[in-house]
Amino acid sequence: MSIHQYTYQACDIEGNIVDGQLSAESEQEVVTTLQNQQLIPLKVEQQAENTRLFLRQSISNSDVIDFTNGLCTLVEARVPLDRALGLLEGLTEKQVVQEMIEDLRRDVKEGKSLADGLQMHPNVFSRMYVNMIHAGEEGGILEELLPKLADFLAAADAAKRTIISSLIYPIILAVVGLVSVILLLVYVVPSFATLFEDMGSNIPSSAAFLLGLSDWLKSYGWSLIFIPFGFWYGWRQLDTTPERRLQRDEMMLSLPILGHLILQSESSRFCRTLGALLGAGIPLLKGLHIVRGVMENHVLSKSLAQIEEAVRGGVSLGKALVSDGKFPVLLAQLVIVGEESGRTASILDKLAETFDTYVKQQTSRLVALLEPLLILILGVVVGAIVITMLSAIFSISEVNY
Repeated sequence: MSIHQYTYQACDIEGNIVDGQLSAESEQEVVTTLQNQQLIPLKVEQQAENTRLFLRQSISNSDVIDFTNGLCTLVEARVPLDRALGLLEGLTEKQVVQEMIEDLRRDVKEGKSLADGLQMHPNVFSRMYVNMIHAGEEGGILEELLPKLADFLAAADAAKRTIISSLIYPIILAVVGLVSVILLLVYVVPSFATLFEDMGSNIPSSAAFLLGLSDWLKSYGWSLIFIPFGFWYGWRQLDTTPERRLQRDEMMLSLPILGHLILQSESSRFCRTLGALLGAGIPLLKGLHIVRGVMENHVLSKSLAQIEEAVRGGVSLGKALVSDGKFPVLLAQLVIVGEESGRTASILDKLAETFDTYVKQQTSRLVALLEPLLILILGVVVGAIVITMLSAIFSISEVNY
């Protein structure tokens, strides 16, 4: 069942009226929880889901990073968790963040773990975030895992911002080029149609194709707006079942350049997360189980499930990675070295930096190559249109002559 948010009004044993909110699967669960707290429920109402969805969607990555850094500082200072959340609620000025922290604090005061409270906000906190908090609470090392989690989020956000800023110019160039070609076909090419009619000759097939395309754009060009939505809907359909997700992710990994970048990026995620968990004292099997929930590519996540079973059967992690063959050879070989020397966590951290550097360098090269490539494509398309129409005019002129 899905979790909903309920507001309630109850009466305590002294006759005082108490108002509050609870997260539960049903109204009956809210009533049972209140009765267990020696409260008499007077009114229970479910909050509107669309309002909560809007609140979740309006919390940005920077808000999550600020929340994590603040929580990290307070937990390291040995401030109790419920009080730390109360302090964080007063430090932020964003109302939606305050309401989210208030929900978390209420869950903690009701006896739930912080990870359970975070799990109630799946659109804000990722599976990796929830799993690492859960591991920290379970192992009593939350103050050790929170700094690593904060560093991980900051590094991921910085990498994302770098890629987005690098792609701004190519995207603008592509949009301007596409609009220029459409305007050329809609307003310039049709002027040649009257010229061909005046010359009184058959139009060459290439020119006829451009004129037909021009007529189609004038009549149905508005339908091009729906193409991005069509791609988005088709991509979402590939995420509806586990089988389709596996096929989609397998296809992504098999792409010539992008697939290799995805593998390197996921390998970095694997190394950084497992290295942080092992460095904080989490057992290997528990760490592997958590890392499975971190991986975004379902093929690699399924592969890690098989590796986890192999390790549970007594096989070393390095040999299990070699046998699986899905991850880079460098990762498997250095993990073997780390296991032999007892420095697996530190080697995984170094590997994460290596993979991150590779991804950044390759992404920068691709973006640098994309700009002249777009200019070249735009020049070829515009030149082809102009040459096609002029060649048609010259060929008709020669025939008439």
